[in-house]
Amino acid sequence: MDPAVADVVLDASAILAVIFDEPGASQVEAHLPGALVSAVNIAEVGTRLLSCDMPDEVVETVIGTLQLSIQPFDYDQALATAQLRSVTRSAGLSLGDRACLALAKARRVPALTADTAWREVAGDAAVDVELIR
Repeated sequence: MDPAVADVVLDASAILAVIFDEPGASQVEAHLPGALVSAVNIAEVGTRLLSCDMPDEVVETVIGTLQLSIQPFDYDQALATAQLRSVTRSAGLSLGDRACLALAKARRVPALTADTAWREVAGDAAVDVELIR
């Protein structure tokens, strides 16, 4: 899918649901290939897989197989992520969570996540959040 027309941004939790065949995986798979994801969230996914003692080359293969449209975390995304801190602080969202929300906001598409805390901040963050479970 062309990243210019991708219809969602995936959070690390959504990607991990697919990789580990967790509840909600089929909802995420409906947007593959081509779903948008921030490079920050790829770092989170890679970190999780490596912490499971998955070899580097397998991590690269697993992520590559998903055919995601990985978006750079550039200056504009960094500022947008920082600006979301005030509206996401109460829900305890991480830098990666805010990077996902910032990308979804910029692209005007929903963010898919397994993290229920996102519902608390979706309105203030001006992002449509879809829970996968």
